[in-house]
Amino acid sequence: MTEQFDGRIHDRSLAVGVIGLGYVGLPLAVAFANAGFAVVGVDASASRVERVMSKKSPILDVPDAVVAAHVGSGKLCATTDYAHLTRADAVFVCVPTPFDRAKAPDLTFVVDAATRLSAVLQRGQLVLLESTTYPGTTEEELIPILERSGLRAGVDFYVAFSPERIDPGSRTHTIANTPKVVGGMNEESTRRAALLLEQVVREGGVKRVSSPRVAELTKLLENTFRAVNIALVNELAMLCDRMGIDVWEVIDAAKTKPYGFMPFYPGPGVGGHCIPVDPYYLSWKARQFDFSTKFIELAAETNQSMPFFTVDKIRRSLAAQGKTLIGAQILALGAAFKRDVDDARNSAAIRVMEILVAEGADLSYHDPFVSSVRLRDGLYAEEGLGRELRSVPLTDDALHGADLVAILVGHSAIDYGRVSSSARALFDAVNATTGLADGRIVRL
Repeated sequence: MTEQFDGRIHDRSLAVGVIGLGYVGLPLAVAFANAGFAVVGVDASASRVERVMSKKSPILDVPDAVVAAHVGSGKLCATTDYAHLTRADAVFVCVPTPFDRAKAPDLTFVVDAATRLSAVLQRGQLVLLESTTYPGTTEEELIPILERSGLRAGVDFYVAFSPERIDPGSRTHTIANTPKVVGGMNEESTRRAALLLEQVVREGGVKRVSSPRVAELTKLLENTFRAVNIALVNELAMLCDRMGIDVWEVIDAAKTKPYGFMPFYPGPGVGGHCIPVDPYYLSWKARQFDFSTKFIELAAETNQSMPFFTVDKIRRSLAAQGKTLIGAQILALGAAFKRDVDDARNSAAIRVMEILVAEGADLSYHDPFVSSVRLRDGLYAEEGLGRELRSVPLTDDALHGADLVAILVGHSAIDYGRVSSSARALFDAVNATTGLADGRIVRL
C-alpha cells in the first residue's frame, strides 16, 4: 500500500479531494491541479459549486482563467455530493472554524464535514485537516468521527493536521512559496502527508512535527503573535492620541532600526478568519488546563476596543466642525477585513459601521470588492439579522455630500488624492492618505 500511494503521487495518478472551496480550499485545489493531479472539490454551497463548474472563480484570489483552464481540462471538478470523494486518495478538510457569541470554538463545520466523510471513507485514504483550530481537535474530534466508518485510524486510513497558510490578497506569498507544517497521528500519516504537500510547495519545503497537536498550536502561535503585536500598536495609537503625537510617524521612525524591531500598524480593529478568532481558541483550550492566558486575552480585548475608539475619533472630528454624530452623513470607504480583498468576515470596518449606525449616523459606504454588507440591528444582536447596505459609487457628489468621509480600509484602487480634495472632512483610520499634506485630514 505504501508503494502504491507513493507511486501514484509520482506518476500523478493520485486523486485529491478538497472539502470546502473557499479562501483556503480553492487555492489548494488549484495548486494540486497545477501540479498535475485530478482534484474533486466538495462544497455545501450549490451556488459556489455551480460557479466553479461554470468556469468562474468564487473568490478574488483565484482568477477565472485558472478555474476555467482546470475545469476545461477535467483536472478540477466541483460537487455538493460527498460520494465523489470515494475515488480520492487524499482528502483535505478546509472548512470554517468560527467562534460563537461567547467566543468559544464552533466546530460545527468540521464535525459536519467529518460526519459526511465518514460515510464514504475508503481504506488507505489520507485525511488532512487544514482548518485552524485548538490543539487536540484532530485526535479528539476528527478521528473518532471518521472511525464511525468502521475503519481504524493509523491502520486502515491515515490522518494529519497541516494548518493553512493563506495570505488573502497577497501576490507575494502563495502556496508554492510558503513552507508548510504537518503533524500526523503516527509516523506513516506524517510521511504520506508531507510527501503529498511537497508536490505543491516548491520553496521552503514541508516541516514535519511530532503530532497534530504541535501543528495545531503552531498555527495558533503564528496568528496570536500577530494579534498581540497589533494590540501593542493599537494601544500605542490610543496613547499617542492623548499625547498629541503622530503614531504613524513614530512607527515610520522605529522601523529604520535594522534589528530587534518588526513594524506592525494600528487600525480600526482586526478582522478576517484568523487573527480575531485564534487567540480565543487558544485561551478556551488553556482553561481546560487551569491556565489563564491573560496576556493573550488582554491583547484581544484591546483589538476589540478599536472600533469604538475609531468612532470616538470620528465623533470628535465632527465636533470640531460644530456637528454631532446623530444625523451626520458619513461615507465609509472600505468594508473588507483588509486591503484589496473581497472577504468581509469579522471585518472591523463593518463593526465601525454598526457602531456609527447605532449612534445615529446616516451611513453609506463604498468598497470596490464588497458589493453589500449586512449590519446587525443592535451592537450585540445576532449577525446576519440586520439591514443590508449596498456599496455606492464613489462620485464627487457622494464625497462632497458627506459631512465626513471615513477611510476604514486602504484599498489601492481608490484615489485618495481625489478623496481628499473632494471631501469636506476626512478621517483616515489606516494611513491611506500618507504623503498628502491636507490639514483637514484627521488620522487615527
